[in-house]
Amino acid sequence: MTVERPATRERLAGLDGLRGLAALFVVLHHCWLLSFPGFPVDDAPWWTGWLLYGHFAVVVFIVLSGFSLAVSPARDNWRLGGIPTFFNRRAWRILPPYWAALLFSLVIAWTVIPQPGQQAPTGQSVLIYGLLLQDVFGSPSPNGALWSIAVEAQLYLVFPLMLLVVRKMGAAVMLGAVTLIVVAVGALAPVVPAVDLLMRLTPQFAALFAMGAVCAGIVNARERTSRLAWHWFAAAAAVPVLLLIVVAGPEWVIENFFWVDLAVGPAAGLLLTGVATGKPGWLVRLLDTRPLRRLGSFSYSLYLIHSPIVVMVNRLVVAPHVPQGMPAFLLTLALAVPASVGAAWLFATVFESPFQRHRSWEGLRDAVRARFR
Repeated sequence: MTVERPATRERLAGLDGLRGLAALFVVLHHCWLLSFPGFPVDDAPWWTGWLLYGHFAVVVFIVLSGFSLAVSPARDNWRLGGIPTFFNRRAWRILPPYWAALLFSLVIAWTVIPQPGQQAPTGQSVLIYGLLLQDVFGSPSPNGALWSIAVEAQLYLVFPLMLLVVRKMGAAVMLGAVTLIVVAVGALAPVVPAVDLLMRLTPQFAALFAMGAVCAGIVNARERTSRLAWHWFAAAAAVPVLLLIVVAGPEWVIENFFWVDLAVGPAAGLLLTGVATGKPGWLVRLLDTRPLRRLGSFSYSLYLIHSPIVVMVNRLVVAPHVPQGMPAFLLTLALAVPASVGAAWLFATVFESPFQRHRSWEGLRDAVRARFR
């Protein structure tokens, strides 16, 4: 998911590290999936079972995205500063790395190996994924991680409306209204086929995105909120969800991701609020260490390109020589994780960082010309 640094007057320590860890968790999750087939059945050693739930890292990304985008408006009476400007900036931020990652993924799928369980991408895949419509229309996927980018892009379309509701009626009303609509969709989907079609859009992410935006407002009211123990509130919200996951088991959880995501969202939002207000101190210091900050700076690139790399390593290097299970998992980790991180750093250097530093084609062109003079 995108790495959007909030435009604040001060850097919020720990957020980049949180992004980096979430992206790394997704990489570990895919290494695990390829080594222990049978998902959602968990036949891996019990101590690796947590790696089955890489989906929840996307939950964290969505909450973070809503938060990061809302920090600056929250400090300006929830004003966006111009809808066309907002959409232009979002497109400039996410599309160049996304399209480059899509091309990379297509080349790998066509010339080396397609994604597990997928046919080689077609021309329809190019069109659908290029237009970020992969959660609306089905087609062979060139990259198993790209589905959520379409969801996030669609959330950008409703973000100005969310801010308008906050400005007119308050953050609680906006969050309540979005959550009510999402819950209604989830409740009606099993019995109304037309509503069930909306489930392809993972509508629960709209509520999570709204939670992130509300958290930005909480952090903005720092003089009233910074003393609260938000991390303990997060722990209290997380405990029943963790118990549910343990008791219900992975098959039930995965079948009910819609409702479990909604339950995880408050814990993620409260933890984010705690980190953004500096609590707990030890966790913020850990997340703000230089390696994690650095990892977070190119976490979007890591998320975008890791899946084809992990598949190549596991299927072409590990599988022919090592049996499935723990041996394959350990070797896949040892090879695919550093390969993914290194490739993502190089990818970000070319396709992500320049678009963060330069906000227009003219600025980017001038920077390139200056570099090669």
